[in-house]
Amino acid sequence: MQHNKNTSKSAPADNHILTGIITVIKSGAGFFMHEELENDIYIDSRNIHTALNGDTVEVQQLPRDRRSRGPEGKVIAVVSRARTTFVGDLKQKDGAWFLTPDEKRIHTEFALSDVPDTAQSGYKALIQLEKWDSPKELPQGTVIEVIGKSGEHETEMRAILLARGFESGFPSEVEAEAKKLQSDRNVTDEEMKTRKDFRDVSTFTIDPHDAKDFDDALSIKKLDNGNYEIGIHIADVTHYVRPGTLLDEEARKRGTSVYLVDRTVPMLPEVISNDLCSLNPHEDKRAFAAIFELDENAKVINYSFAKTLINSNERFTYQTAQDVLDGAHHEFASELQTLWNLSSELRKARVEAGAIEFESDEIQFELDETGKPIKVSIKERLNTMKLIEEFMLLANRYVASHLAEKAKGKNPASTMGIYRIHDSPNPDKLAELSVFLRALGHDHLDKEAHQIEARDLAQLMRDIKGTPEEAVVQMATLRSMAKAIYSDKNIGHFSLGFSHYTHFTSPIRRYPDAIVHRLLAAHIDNSPISAEEIARYRALAIASSRREVEAVSAERESVKLKQMEYMNDRIGKTFNGKVTGVTKGGMFISEETSRAEGMVRVNAIPGDWFELNEKQYSLVGRRTGKKYRIGDAVKMRLKNVNLDAKELDWEVIE
Repeated sequence: MQHNKNTSKSAPADNHILTGIITVIKSGAGFFMHEELENDIYIDSRNIHTALNGDTVEVQQLPRDRRSRGPEGKVIAVVSRARTTFVGDLKQKDGAWFLTPDEKRIHTEFALSDVPDTAQSGYKALIQLEKWDSPKELPQGTVIEVIGKSGEHETEMRAILLARGFESGFPSEVEAEAKKLQSDRNVTDEEMKTRKDFRDVSTFTIDPHDAKDFDDALSIKKLDNGNYEIGIHIADVTHYVRPGTLLDEEARKRGTSVYLVDRTVPMLPEVISNDLCSLNPHEDKRAFAAIFELDENAKVINYSFAKTLINSNERFTYQTAQDVLDGAHHEFASELQTLWNLSSELRKARVEAGAIEFESDEIQFELDETGKPIKVSIKERLNTMKLIEEFMLLANRYVASHLAEKAKGKNPASTMGIYRIHDSPNPDKLAELSVFLRALGHDHLDKEAHQIEARDLAQLMRDIKGTPEEAVVQMATLRSMAKAIYSDKNIGHFSLGFSHYTHFTSPIRRYPDAIVHRLLAAHIDNSPISAEEIARYRALAIASSRREVEAVSAERESVKLKQMEYMNDRIGKTFNGKVTGVTKGGMFISEETSRAEGMVRVNAIPGDWFELNEKQYSLVGRRTGKKYRIGDAVKMRLKNVNLDAKELDWEVIE
């Protein structure tokens, strides 16, 4: 939605006006970044005009105030809105309707018109921003949908999705188009001329126990020379989802599947994701494969890419495959053991080359029939998960290298690639991380920031494994690093230590993988790709990165909601936790099982008055000298849960 530029005051003619994106924080103030600026411009809430978080705005820099720490500015125009739909709570006052947004960085209510009869105070709704010309007035909106009563499970889950632009269901015309493809199951003799037949090769899938879409399978065959042929077969989604179709347009808009605590919102309709494309056992399935000849040390001798036809012999879960590795009898025990041995060698080589291994805990909930969390646990990370991960990394790496190599040619089809890139960290952030680590007693980054390499961070991750501060150090390290994104410009992947990397292995749930399938197929067939297609793919790389951020945000929000609901029934009970952060006002503590994080205010810490020691990242008792440092174990009592704000208050008891 494009808006006219609304100027609060005319900017002086000699003032330089900058255009860019504004970030609004919880206090209502904003920060404006621009490539021409050395430092971010701070924008006080009084000068934010009608800008909302993420909007593209015009900013005028203000004269430097002696009391200010850095440059300040004011928004003089909103060029375009990052979002025009919002989710929040409805309320009625004096006959008028308003919506209070769920997003805490939006510091205004919306005045609503055209409110349907189903609206009630205390219900959630999705609204459309129609107009906001002046900060002296409320933004005007109309109701798109009344979602349901606030606090109810289905309402909250749907609100999380809608707030980020994801729909649970598919338009009827998209579903109809998908169903028409069901007749295209059998591969003709003519099509087999373009595919390699792997139906007689031992092949199986290994996925979570509750997975319904199987988008990757492994085949294994012992060669006469003693080496192994490993096929990494990926669902041939682009055989069905063609450019210009409603299916493709819907997948492009979604960008990714979304995984909430209680559901999966697929990128493609179930007839595609769970049936036609899913590599279900004992069914002939079309795939796109990266095929490797590996020696017993997992060294790549040869590789190729091909459209294949497979028939999976077995659907393993991670646990059933792990049982086989642990000694359970199975006809594919030997094949699984060989794949595990090869994947271990691949991982070893990757680590030795400097790859950083982050292993964060994944929280899983058991919900009752109403969606209420009744049990929470940390998901166990099995060797079979690592096995699959290594072969997916191998395929993604070699596909990226192939795309880059082809890009050197003169064929128009070979001038394009989509990569998964991860830039090296900002030296300033690495310097801050180094200071933080030294305060915790770690000198791994005791060198100039620009000299810090991935292998230094990799060694840090190995050395802090099993220590009390492991999770905190890992999180601090992640925050110091750039975000991985999609791009047509390859700069390598810093944390993986790869010079070339892409996403090829999950086209059922990630749209960039489907783009890579199309590009790779064009390279293999020497098919031309028009300049218009190349431009569109470049734009889609940017859009897909944004959709990924929204999906991850939704997933985290659903986890946090269930953490709060789980703890809400346990007010007054005692728990064990670890200190994850300290401020002047208190410290943050994460509970050891649910990982629910809350704050202990300084006046709730018994025995002394505690003050912040910034250099040591600790709270220190003024009289006793007792310290609470990041990573310290703490016993605490749950004092309060604010479900609306999704915040916890603890009090220390030991």
